[in-house]
Amino acid sequence: MDNIKVLIADDHAIVRKGLSTLLEANGGIDIVGEAENGSDAVKKTLRRKPDLVIMDLMMPEMDGIAATAEIKRRSPETKVLVLTSSTVSYELSEVVAAGADGVIMKSSSNKELLAAIKSVAEGNKHISREIADQISHNPPAAKLTPRQQEILASVARGLTNKDISLELGIRADVVNLHVMAILEKIGAANRTEAVAIAFKKHLLKI
Repeated sequence: MDNIKVLIADDHAIVRKGLSTLLEANGGIDIVGEAENGSDAVKKTLRRKPDLVIMDLMMPEMDGIAATAEIKRRSPETKVLVLTSSTVSYELSEVVAAGADGVIMKSSSNKELLAAIKSVAEGNKHISREIADQISHNPPAAKLTPRQQEILASVARGLTNKDISLELGIRADVVNLHVMAILEKIGAANRTEAVAIAFKKHLLKI
């Protein structure tokens, strides 16, 4: 079997370096790139064609949830293993819903991480017991992530994507991705309908 080609996405250089050193030392894995944010992870995935992306959940510009969804949309054959320290149930639920093939904690042992990489690369789902329990015992309170709620609230105020990007300090194309995800999640055809549905279903309060 060929070595597993892995891209590491994390906004902390020391984490990327540590993971790279660990994985390459254990053999059977080739590190084909590193990304410092979600947007960079999407671009490098499309360019370098890794078999698997190790994805941090909380990153600047584009978080791990949005990046996972975009990678699975544009490169569905690429596996995504989320490595996170978050125990927030709606974040974990959202990244699974976005198409993550596996989710494990950053506190996991090296042995579990390596097993998860192998399992996901072989086409299996791998959700650690701790995370599965967190999701099942604490179902998400809302369908939208906090960032999506924030963006939808701005849409409800009549702001354009450019206005929202300036207000929130993120790129306009990232805002557009979030808006498209919001429309798809709540079954809206356009921005006006999305706001109406959100108020009706109590997904948004401004």
